[in-house]
Amino acid sequence: MSELALFGGEKTRKTAYPAWPLHDERDVAAVADVVRSGNWGGFPYPGPQTRRFLNAFIAMQGGRYGIAVMNGTITMEVALRAAGIGWGDEVIVPAYTFQATASAPMMAGAIPVLVDIDPDTFCIAPAAIEAAITDRTRAIIPVHIASQMADMDAIMAIAARHNLIVIEDAAHAHGAVWNGKSAGAIGHFGSFSMQSTKIMTAGEGGVLLCRDEEHAWRAASIIDCGRPHDPAGQIIVQGGNYRMTELQAALLIVALERFPAQARQREDMANYMDEALSEVDGVRVLPRDRRLEKRALYRYTFAIAPDDFGAPNDVLERALLAEGIPCLRGYDPMYRYDLFQPAASRLAVPSAFPQYFDYTKTRLPVTERISGREGFWLDEAIFRAGSEGVDEVVAALKKVQSALRRDPTLADRISAL
Repeated sequence: MSELALFGGEKTRKTAYPAWPLHDERDVAAVADVVRSGNWGGFPYPGPQTRRFLNAFIAMQGGRYGIAVMNGTITMEVALRAAGIGWGDEVIVPAYTFQATASAPMMAGAIPVLVDIDPDTFCIAPAAIEAAITDRTRAIIPVHIASQMADMDAIMAIAARHNLIVIEDAAHAHGAVWNGKSAGAIGHFGSFSMQSTKIMTAGEGGVLLCRDEEHAWRAASIIDCGRPHDPAGQIIVQGGNYRMTELQAALLIVALERFPAQARQREDMANYMDEALSEVDGVRVLPRDRRLEKRALYRYTFAIAPDDFGAPNDVLERALLAEGIPCLRGYDPMYRYDLFQPAASRLAVPSAFPQYFDYTKTRLPVTERISGREGFWLDEAIFRAGSEGVDEVVAALKKVQSALRRDPTLADRISAL
């Protein structure tokens, strides 16, 4: 077996995986049409391009009402505010996610309560939700991670028993389907991101799906500086300018045209990856819940058994990146995540709720195990490179594993780099 690329050997993948986002003359023409129209921004809301995009997105993704906004973080804050959730209310979120999921409740004045995840999905664990509910709990924000979905049947049942609002963080889940229903259209709200790395993108942007008509009116008012959007013109709230622009909407209309073929290609290759990875010692392919009828492939997740594989996930990440494989080990636990800074919030001052933000004794064992040793993510670009792209990932994994087994000191040497 050749030497690892990390130490001067030849890379497994010698050319870059396909770039993202894709673009062609359709994007140029769509933007040019908006520029020529003179109607570039988001006012008056919704503009013609924005309305056209929302109609097409709802037709694809489901949901009754859609609100187009500037990004997929403000969507969650807006959902909480539209549902009347704010100061001192508790919102249950997984500890394994991007910081935005936990920060959004704080932006609405609510308190994020961090809970553990399911080792088979890396998504929030329903039992952990149930255990965290108090008389102050008002909402749950399950996150559909990478290529997995949270157990929405169990979560909606918990929410019904305790009269809680469910806001699906579906930033990774465009096109995913759970038990006959689309991601984001199962809970009371569904939050989508169209940021640069997402599998449907305009550089920035977001969509909030709403089940309830009054929630949608309130959300539209919140993102449009408080202007009323109900037919009677009576719902006026304290709002801000969080509108999507017509330029973003035009790009997203084109992205929607491409999306079905891209989604099929990614899922076909992910199925191929499931089979290929099953041949690698020390690798655990995450089980596919039969209710997850269609996966969205923002990233592909799997787990390693460090003792069997030969090293934990941070070592594997360094070695595979050098081999030309786009990958990452995943999120830090939220309570150790540098980008999550709750102490900067007035919620944490002595006159408010400081007891919620002392994480010195917080230990969520599954989150810590997945984050610190076992969890692993592969970039979606791999699945746009065909079977060859998948084969090279498997070859690189086997190459790294072989090197680790030949040299017991190698994992420590990589960690020291």
